[in-house]
Amino acid sequence: MPAQPAATSWLAARWQSVLTTIRAAEREAGRDPGSVSLVAVSKGVAPQSIETLLVAGHRVFAENRVQEMQAKWPTLLASYPAAELRFVGRLQSNKAADVARLAHVIESVDRESVARALARSIEIRNRSVRLLVQVNVGEEPQKGGCPPADADRFIAWCREDLGLAVSGVMGIPPRDADPVPYFGLLRALRDRRGLAELSMGMSADYEAAIHLGATHVRVGTAVFGPRSGTKGM
Repeated sequence: MPAQPAATSWLAARWQSVLTTIRAAEREAGRDPGSVSLVAVSKGVAPQSIETLLVAGHRVFAENRVQEMQAKWPTLLASYPAAELRFVGRLQSNKAADVARLAHVIESVDRESVARALARSIEIRNRSVRLLVQVNVGEEPQKGGCPPADADRFIAWCREDLGLAVSGVMGIPPRDADPVPYFGLLRALRDRRGLAELSMGMSADYEAAIHLGATHVRVGTAVFGPRSGTKGM
C-alpha cells in the first residue's frame, strides 16, 4: 500500500489528536462517550484538505463566510451527502437565502431581521434547517449575538412566532478572559429553554467547554493548523 502524502498524514494525525482529547474530556467530566461532536471549522481550508477528513470519516464541518461556503460545499456535499454543514459566521439578512440553501445548521441567529429572513427562505425551500441562537455573552460591540438579557425572549419569539426550529444556543467568550463564567451562562440559558444543543468552546478552550456541558465544540486551528484571520477558533 502506498504511503499517505505527508500533508494528508499530518492532517489526519491532528484530527485524531483532537478527537482523543475530546473523548478524554468526556470521561473526566463523567459524560457518555461520543456525547460531544467535533465541528471542524474549515474557514480558509482548501477543499482537498476538507476531503481528507471526509475520507477519514469525519462528517461535521462549519464555515463562517457565505462566499467561501458557496465556492466549496456544493461539490463536497454532492460527493459526501452524509456530511453536516454548519454556518457559524455573522449573517446578514440579504444572505439568509444563500446560507439556508446549503447549511444544515445555522448557529448565528442573533436578531429579528435575520430570523425573519431565514423563516422565509426555509419555508420557500421546504428544507429542514436547525438553528442556534448566538448570544453575545461578553456584550462586546464588535461581536455578533443577541444580548444575554434578551436571549430568553428572542428564543421564544423565534420558536413561537416564526415557527423556527431553534435547537440550541452558541456563544464565544471574550478573548483572554476566563471562559468558565460565560460557558455557565450559556448552559443555564440552554437548560432554561429546554434546548438540545450547546455550541461552545474553540481550539483554546474546548476542554473546559466539555466539562461545562458543550454538545458541540467548534475547532479549526487545532485541526487544520493556523490560518490567516482565524483568531484561535
